[in-house]
Amino acid sequence: MPNLNRSDEDPLDDFDPRRITLDGIAKVVHVAGTGPAVIVMTEMPGISPHVARFSRWVRDAGFTVYMPSLFGRDGAVPNVEEGTVIFRRACVSAEFRAFAANESSPVTMWLRSLARLAHGECGGPGVGAIGMCFTGNFALTMMLEPSMLAPVLSQPTLPLDDPAGIEMAPEDLVAVRERLDQEDLTVMAYRFKGDRFCRAERFAAYSETLGERFIARVLPDTAANPDTPPFFEQVVASPHSVVTAHLIDEAGQPTIAARDEILAFFAQRLGVSS
Repeated sequence: MPNLNRSDEDPLDDFDPRRITLDGIAKVVHVAGTGPAVIVMTEMPGISPHVARFSRWVRDAGFTVYMPSLFGRDGAVPNVEEGTVIFRRACVSAEFRAFAANESSPVTMWLRSLARLAHGECGGPGVGAIGMCFTGNFALTMMLEPSMLAPVLSQPTLPLDDPAGIEMAPEDLVAVRERLDQEDLTVMAYRFKGDRFCRAERFAAYSETLGERFIARVLPDTAANPDTPPFFEQVVASPHSVVTAHLIDEAGQPTIAARDEILAFFAQRLGVSS
């Protein structure tokens, strides 16, 4: 796929927009592909063309993608004004815990139910998931759902006010660590070295808590695409989005290597031949 135009919105017309009600809460989930399920959780400020491109890569690698709409306008190119409004709204939403360390966002309960549903619909050994930025830690919390086998954390940003915080209840974190050990599972995680929202302190906290089960990849800032949409250029203002806005879609690039490693991780855990 070529690099995306900075101004073209994505109609998402190769996805099936399903309205799915779980635990009494309805959300639109964009679904595409065949094979075991992978849940792609969008970064702030919503399902951009770059997020959709990553979902298509997952789909084309042999998976059924479930891409829930959690905030923002689906398919929109992030601009500064709209993106900032969406970000502020999410920060005070009851679904998220933007500023509270040691507490899981309530929306992760719904996402765990989505994983259970997706596993039932798609079969296979289990489900994979990737969270990005605002949703970055959600794939770890989703490990409380037994069908979840392949969690990926891409630039986990929450909690915003504690660089070393983990957006997860302590008892949940203990339960996940026990499961990782018992089932010989691992967590993949990615960030840019100079990311001002997902800093080294956060990965150090994950490593201290999860030990060898936490596999961290830290990319150099020089690997980030400098040509990004306005929201990322002016608001994020640092290398941040490893497999979306800051990915350089060229062979040999570190961000492409990260993408390929994530796809291979999903394939290995979910039994898909490469």
